[in-house]
Amino acid sequence: MPDTNRDAQRDGQKESGSALQKATLVLDALLHSDRPVSLADISAKLDLPRQTVHRVVRQLEDLDLVRRDFERDHYSVGARMISLSLGALRSAARLAPMRGVLTQLVDDLGETCNVGVMERDAVVYIDRVECDWPLRLQLSAGSRVSIHATAIGKLMLAHLPSRTRKRILESAPLTAYTDTTITDPARLEEELKRIRRDGFATNNEENLAGLIALAVPIHDAEGRVVAGLAVHAPAARLSLEAAEAHLPRLRSAAAKLQAEIQHLQEPDGEGASAYPSAASAID
Repeated sequence: MPDTNRDAQRDGQKESGSALQKATLVLDALLHSDRPVSLADISAKLDLPRQTVHRVVRQLEDLDLVRRDFERDHYSVGARMISLSLGALRSAARLAPMRGVLTQLVDDLGETCNVGVMERDAVVYIDRVECDWPLRLQLSAGSRVSIHATAIGKLMLAHLPSRTRKRILESAPLTAYTDTTITDPARLEEELKRIRRDGFATNNEENLAGLIALAVPIHDAEGRVVAGLAVHAPAARLSLEAAEAHLPRLRSAAAKLQAEIQHLQEPDGEGASAYPSAASAID
């Protein structure tokens, strides 16, 4: 005699798995887009009925995993998805050999180094290793800092799509933290052009008087800038010119971190979609 309860349970599990798979596909599509996406575009990209996509998106929106742009009826990743992504980043960064790369770099340079990513209009440190000097700025992983007045922040801004960057510069307050903070959008745009040209960003005491920094990009498997690697130091101990002499070491360390990120993004890796692009993190 057939076990109808077991059959019903099995059918429910199949349906649940199917729904989870569709939700994962939708989130993956949003994470890999550099701008908000319409239901029609998601439907076409995933080859799914628009009605199905609409149902999945509504469920994801209820969980704050997806955010709706009411003006254009487009969708992007929500606050909870960003939080989960950052949690995955911090978890991965703490694992060897990524932490080992950062620790070795600090040993080589003798100054504090960190890795940061963009979260909407701020930078979040996903890992940080402090130097042994008594004079240093102590910030832990998970700390949020300004996007327009830090080396990693300007680095991430420089590699955003122009429309996304323009929207941020028009809406985010360009607070003057010190006398050297760049608060004029036109001047900041010129600085971002230089960063794209030279391949690194600097912080000339722009976020905190007496503290300088230099950052280089970390790319994902598709060539997008997903994070920044920076060295921080008191200006009295390390000038920007001296910091630039460390660029080869920073870029070498960034390449090693990049290889780890790309490994995590491989289809059989554990973190295939853990690293959203800079654009998807704020759109």
